[in-house]
Amino acid sequence: MSAREKTKKIHVGKVAVGGDAPVSVQSMCNTKTWDVEATLAQIERLRELGCDIVRLAVPEERAALALEEICERSLLPIVADIHFDYRLALLSAERGVSAIRINPGNIGGADHVKAVADACRQRGLPIRVGVNGGSLEKDLLEKEGHPTPEAMVESARRHVRMLEDCGFEDICISLKASSVPLTVAAYRLAAETFPYPLHVGVTETGLSYNGTIQSAVGIGTLLNEGIGNTIRVSLTAPPQEEVRAGIAILKACGLRTGGVRFVSCPTCGRTQIDLISLASEVQKRLEGVPRDITVAVMGCVVNGPGEAKEADYGIAGGKDSGVLFRKGEVLGTYPQQELCDQLIKTILKEENL
Repeated sequence: MSAREKTKKIHVGKVAVGGDAPVSVQSMCNTKTWDVEATLAQIERLRELGCDIVRLAVPEERAALALEEICERSLLPIVADIHFDYRLALLSAERGVSAIRINPGNIGGADHVKAVADACRQRGLPIRVGVNGGSLEKDLLEKEGHPTPEAMVESARRHVRMLEDCGFEDICISLKASSVPLTVAAYRLAAETFPYPLHVGVTETGLSYNGTIQSAVGIGTLLNEGIGNTIRVSLTAPPQEEVRAGIAILKACGLRTGGVRFVSCPTCGRTQIDLISLASEVQKRLEGVPRDITVAVMGCVVNGPGEAKEADYGIAGGKDSGVLFRKGEVLGTYPQQELCDQLIKTILKEENL
């Protein structure tokens, strides 16, 4: 993996972004922000899964007014997502959010940008400039013919300059597109262009399966090149799935540890237990276990014993049964229907859970 790109460090509440800070995971609630209890319940669920920062849509005044109670009670920093109406950004800043997400070019001119920048500066709030390949300025599209990395970076440059002209530099930048190659190329160019931290993601990726694959390729490529300081996996799915996918990407890139590392083998004709059901049940029951351990669920005698033995806890499948391992030690052989319960009971006991 390449060394991390050095950027300016900003703070979203207590979460540092950029500089030498770890890469953080974000998601966005799909509740109506004015529904305080539903929104707080979803925020708490995201926090339990490992989310670091949560963004909330603020399309109207009642959503902005609800932010005060949400921010008082939330254990995660809140980013207000603002489009078109700069007054909503001012209301949000007054009510305790930790950052504002705007496009300076669509909130109504230099005076409005300055008002938002001044409000954020007074409260120590960073601003994320969000560029999307699907909503570039008309003149850039006319010049390039279609969204390009150069057009996306130029759009970001314009928006950033508007904030810099106000003396505001606590900035984070995103340059998202639905095309993975376009997204990767835009972020590479942005990393060469700006000193600010980058919020990385591939947008409009579709449903969970396809979206996770596209996000893993795009985000993972950039992270492995040292580009990116905070990430969001954008899915047409509940936000909990975004957080699970984001954390999995960070772990795959070696950028986050902690929690269970789960190993299971592909099925083949040698398998003599219902491996898919067994692995699915084990993984489900281990979700949220706060231990940095490796658990292997293997299906046959070729690689199974070796992987299970090397894991902290493991199962090596046999004929309608499996061998249970604990840190290389064989604990016994159990019928298939008992394997999951025996494994989980062993982990909970050994890890004092």
